Amino acid sequence: MREHPHGVDAPHPDVWTGRATNRFQWLLALVGAACVALGIELAVASPWDFGAAPLVMAVVGCIAGGLLVLFGTVAFVHVALKVDKECLEVRCGHMGVPRRRIPLSHVAGADFAPHVTPRHWGGWGYRWRPERGTAVVVRRGEGVVLRLWDGHTFTITVDNAEAAVSVIRDRLHAGRAGTAL
Repeated sequence: MREHPHGVDAPHPDVWTGRATNRFQWLLALVGAACVALGIELAVASPWDFGAAPLVMAVVGCIAGGLLVLFGTVAFVHVALKVDKECLEVRCGHMGVPRRRIPLSHVAGADFAPHVTPRHWGGWGYRWRPERGTAVVVRRGEGVVLRLWDGHTFTITVDNAEAAVSVIRDRLHAGRAGTAL
């Protein structure tokens, strides 16, 4: 986590970046890798006496389930948020996929959420709930809630969310002042 001075009216950088990480998900990734290893072990060195069909089903089930858990958790081990003068970009995981790019012209406002939890969103990852909107939740803690002009909301868990909200609000005020002239 970056150190940002509180209460100091310093100018915001041209590009603000922040991120959040969930180290617990590495444990889930290890469980997925163990399932893949079990599937490979069954396929290679198993004294299976029940026929080929149950063996194939066990091997495919272990490998498929393990890969699903492994890649599903690694994809949401962290989230990166980048705010520049034109847009806001959210990238998940090490490959940056899924990625969402929101132009600041589509943002009506930004709010600080002190307690965003996976339980409220139905788990970790890229989430959608009809009554709450869309979210990228990688851990419990503070987050940014964007109010979009189309009536939707988009929530992102990120460290130092108050600074992100401040930067977004400043960019929105600057954009509206520039269009009013």
